[in-house]
Amino acid sequence: MYWGGKGGTYWGVAAVLDHEAIAGLTGSKPSGLRGRSSSRADDTPEHSLDSLMKAMNQFVRVLTQHAVDPELVKQIFRQVYYFLGASALNNLLLRKEMCNWSKGMQIRYNLSHMEQWLRDNKLQESGAGSSLEPIVQASQLLQARKTDADVDSVCDMCSKLTVPQIVKILNLYTPVDEFKERVPISFIRKIQQKLKERVNTDNSLLMDLKFSYSVTFPFTPSKIILETIEVPEQLHINKLVSRC
Repeated sequence: MYWGGKGGTYWGVAAVLDHEAIAGLTGSKPSGLRGRSSSRADDTPEHSLDSLMKAMNQFVRVLTQHAVDPELVKQIFRQVYYFLGASALNNLLLRKEMCNWSKGMQIRYNLSHMEQWLRDNKLQESGAGSSLEPIVQASQLLQARKTDADVDSVCDMCSKLTVPQIVKILNLYTPVDEFKERVPISFIRKIQQKLKERVNTDNSLLMDLKFSYSVTFPFTPSKIILETIEVPEQLHINKLVSRC
């Protein structure tokens, strides 16, 4: 099972973006996008949200069977969730048909299943949920009101998104209802002006898919008392063993 590179990208895009768990919610396409084909979870069932959940269940079961330290299991899934979230966000930033209110709700619903999986497996303290915050905030931005009165709340809500990412999503946003207007340019400019107040601003657009968290190996004392171990004579290693 491989989660990085293309593997992580396939899972992140199909399970987070394309999977339509809420039937009929995204049945209509935004104005200007009708007639275009788009990737759907049904086209790649092997990478759907359901199959992702099954794969992670299998993965955690294997780690448990091999007695992998619980702290290492937490670190593993934090990295896995980062790959999934980062690949989903990067893909979202390149797909105009994904940037609308109903898709934002669908994406948030899919992410809630991944968050629940962490709770079910007692991994909510692993930091994996925090690694999903950028794509979670992107889905919330798609659902948020976008009027001049909402500038401050939108900026506060998108604390884990960079300025280019926020502006890109707002520019791509296309209402499903063709009679509704797109995000006003004046609103986007006010957002940009407000975001200038940020300290240590990151100006990157895409998330780094090669990023990896540092790994720490906890020391877990053995419960076995070495002095009590009897070495079989058949091994012929008695000369190499000394007792203190």
